[in-house]
Amino acid sequence: MSKPITPSLTVDIIILVRDKIVLIKRLNPPYQGTWALPGGFVDIGETVEEAAVREALEETGLDVDLKEMVGVFSDPERDPRGHTVTICFTSLGHGILSASSDALDAELFDPDDLPELAFDHKMIIQTARDKIARCIK
Repeated sequence: MSKPITPSLTVDIIILVRDKIVLIKRLNPPYQGTWALPGGFVDIGETVEEAAVREALEETGLDVDLKEMVGVFSDPERDPRGHTVTICFTSLGHGILSASSDALDAELFDPDDLPELAFDHKMIIQTARDKIARCIK
């Protein structure tokens, strides 16, 4: 019996440090050089929560405490590499922010003054507004 072809699974993390959102500048295509939420593919044998914590550390140097799931985003056109489903979490970040792994840069941004974002990350952040406000309080 052959294995079914299914979408890829990723995680995105809205990391809050003080009252700012951490964004990374993408090193690799697609959207190379564009700001994005930290995140990446879930590895086999890994929970989505474990993947979120791992990806946050790999891309930003920050340890995170996951707070809430923002939602599941599954538009088949959201990633030009193919059908990719992402699960997004809010989190609080701790440590020293530094770009690493596949990030060119990592910076803090005011949630109300964000640059142009890769993928559907602007819509994801807009969806998370209430959850972000709860984390900042």
